[in-house]
Formats: sequence, structure tokens, C-alpha cells
Amino acid sequence: MEQSVYESFRLQVQPVLSSKLEEFRLLGYDSITETELWEFLIKKKWKKAKDEPKLHQIIQDILTIKVSDFISYAAIESYKSTEFSMDDENEWKELLK
Repeated sequence: MEQSVYESFRLQVQPVLSSKLEEFRLLGYDSITETELWEFLIKKKWKKAKDEPKLHQIIQDILTIKVSDFISYAAIESYKSTEFSMDDENEWKELLK
């Protein structure tokens, strides 16, 4: 399903995103942005969407996000974007610290 299908709902669900981010902040995760949360939803939660999304389903998906799910996703994305070569001895030493 195209990302643009969900983008049409973004303004409508912005208060729900803000509420979820406030919940994360209360739990001590105050560096997560609305954009990062939205990308998580698009890339992870809605990756295999089959039907036309409904507003109530999107809101439900946002409200049920767990901090641990987001942190796991962010860690994997970080590993994917980090490039290093195991040929460099200094990188091996850094890895094994």
C-alpha cells in the first residue's frame, strides 16, 4: 500500500501522535519525534496493509504502540544505516570494548 494513502490521514491523527509522544516522554523517552513515530508506523506497523485504511484503525494502531516496539525498530534501522568495515583493526577494537 502506498505511503500517500496514510499521509492523507496524518493531519487528522496528529493529536493522537502528540498524545503518544507525551506518553513516551512520561516514560523517559523524550527524544522521539513525531516524524520518527510516523515513519515507524509506515515502515513497520503498516508495511503489510491489505485494505483501505480506516481512521479508527489508524488511531488504534497509534494508541497501541509500545515503547519497546519503537526502540527495537529504531535500533534495527540504526544498524542498517551504520556502515563499517570489519577489515579495519581499530573498528574491531572499538566493537570489542
